[in-house]
Amino acid sequence: MSAAPGRPKQVRTPPRSSEDTSAPGAGASIAIVSPTVIAEQVVESILAQKLAPGERLGEQALATHFGVSRTMVREALMQLQARGFVEVQSKRGWFVVEPSVEEARDAFSARRIVESGILNHAGKPLQKVIRRLREHIADEQRAIDGADAATRAFLLADFHVCLAEQMGHRLLSDMLRDLTARTTLAATLFQSKHEATQSCAEHGEIVAALEAGNNALARTLMLRHIGNVEEALEVDQANAQPDASARLRTSLAPVARPRAAR
Repeated sequence: MSAAPGRPKQVRTPPRSSEDTSAPGAGASIAIVSPTVIAEQVVESILAQKLAPGERLGEQALATHFGVSRTMVREALMQLQARGFVEVQSKRGWFVVEPSVEEARDAFSARRIVESGILNHAGKPLQKVIRRLREHIADEQRAIDGADAATRAFLLADFHVCLAEQMGHRLLSDMLRDLTARTTLAATLFQSKHEATQSCAEHGEIVAALEAGNNALARTLMLRHIGNVEEALEVDQANAQPDASARLRTSLAPVARPRAAR
């Protein structure tokens, strides 16, 4: 996966509140609306777990919310489709994708490669980088203490994007935003048991290792953190349920009739 060409630098604006149930990006101040801006607002709402897997995205509802034409909305949805976040269903419309277990595993694996690579090749971060990361973690803790579910989910996911940007990897930060959104969809769909407080604490341990100049430890902690999040997914229940094709095959299998008495 590569960053979309020409995608503008992201300005991360956490959602206002978990109680806000309006359309994606509600409350955001948008000076100029474009298909890319609409697409990024949808991704932000996925990161905040305000848009769930399988949720319908009505073209007219989005057009009304953003004050644009359905043509512009359709362009945004096509961007999101190319990035793997939405799918169109014949005569039903656009829906947020529901990742399979295999797709979820693949996204976590890609994150391991990218995030461990960033830490593996980094030098000791400047103090302003450490300060910015600690500020981010403090924001996470405030959201946890304030029981703001949307902002909490957004910030916990956004830590990884923030880390990539602060380490000077703007191109990889775009890639990580998409990968993290994919794993967020998986966490929502498979009802992750990973606690927000645990994630926040693990982020703090990673930053502490970076501040000490121990990048090897930071890399190890990052891999462990991503593994903890993945292992918390309730995939056993998902695997226990056959997909639609398997269910159909089972349903249409011949009935085992008792043998006729001789």
